[in-house]
Amino acid sequence: MLLHPLIGPFLPGTAFCIAASLVEYFFGLAPALAVMVLGLGIADYLFVPPYAAITTFNQADVVLLISYPLVTLLVIILIERLRRSQFRAELIASVAQSRYEMLLRHDNERMLARRAVDETHRLLRHLSHHHRTFIFIQALERDALQPADDLKQHSVLPRLPNEIAPGPRFADVDPDDIQRLGKALRAGTHRVRLKTGDGAAKLTECVCERFTTHAGDFLVLRIGA
Repeated sequence: MLLHPLIGPFLPGTAFCIAASLVEYFFGLAPALAVMVLGLGIADYLFVPPYAAITTFNQADVVLLISYPLVTLLVIILIERLRRSQFRAELIASVAQSRYEMLLRHDNERMLARRAVDETHRLLRHLSHHHRTFIFIQALERDALQPADDLKQHSVLPRLPNEIAPGPRFADVDPDDIQRLGKALRAGTHRVRLKTGDGAAKLTECVCERFTTHAGDFLVLRIGA
């Protein structure tokens, strides 16, 4: 109403065109078309002479009826296409981000699997290299040494604590040390009582190393070099 003296005689539907464009941008096509239709009636009734009258239909009404919908529809369609393009671009960016995160997770899983395989190979090389000094191996996860437990159930070995599988020098270690280390074994150096050739027990330095494999974590105790 305040701008009508300036733009009313030439562009009586300008404010409604702007309103329809803003509604299209924020709320979509259907509300924008509703605003456009309402704006056409209000503009013709209030801002096209004779004002506040619907009984007269003249050239100004024809110009408004043709120009206002055409311009408004053109702006609305352009904004709708831009919004759809923006939505597609955001969707593509979201899919690309999801695929990127999937690739990162896949790479991390592959790196972890490769590390576990390498650690398994290192464990096997370690066991074969120190076979004669190997005392026992302890699994830090339940059922990781299930095959070894099955063998123990059918052997004459005593029941061992905390998922322990014996090695070649297991029988030479004092049973009390086995029980103690089985409950509180950690990576590092340990001193155990080891039988010598004459049957006497000797305090011996041992080394415990930790290995992380695809089957779980293991602690390997061997006689130090």
